[in-house]
Amino acid sequence: MKYFIRALKYFCALCVLCLVIMLLNRLAGPSTLTIRETFYVMFHTPRGMLLPVVIVLLAAAYPRFGFVARRIEGDIVRDREQIVNAFRAAGFSLRSEVDGVMTFRADSPLRKLTLLWEDEIRVEQYGQWIEIAGIRRAVARIYYQLDSYLRNKRYNE
Repeated sequence: MKYFIRALKYFCALCVLCLVIMLLNRLAGPSTLTIRETFYVMFHTPRGMLLPVVIVLLAAAYPRFGFVARRIEGDIVRDREQIVNAFRAAGFSLRSEVDGVMTFRADSPLRKLTLLWEDEIRVEQYGQWIEIAGIRRAVARIYYQLDSYLRNKRYNE
């Protein structure tokens, strides 16, 4: 069910993006078609049907490649300060810490919107590794920030 909801969110976001592009194209002046004619072309010509098909396919595949888990060498207890600082630098704050699992969420409503309300990122310990799991673009940003903080900490020790 979670997969379906994520796909539906992404489908809606892609549709809004498509509408905004069509509106901006119309407002900028180069388009000779009205919005109504543009929709007609999109849904009644073979070439026009390509965009809606691509939107549906991207939305269906998004939950598969849009969420990742990355591991970085470290210890949640020993490197807690660096973890919290890396998340804070990316606009996230610690919301809960239960059984060694830290859960971070986006601070601002705008960031939540840009992440389609999929702003929960979990941090867990796996042996010598810290695992960061969540939406790909946030995890990637935090991963590189945390890696930098941990390398700096090890260099200064």
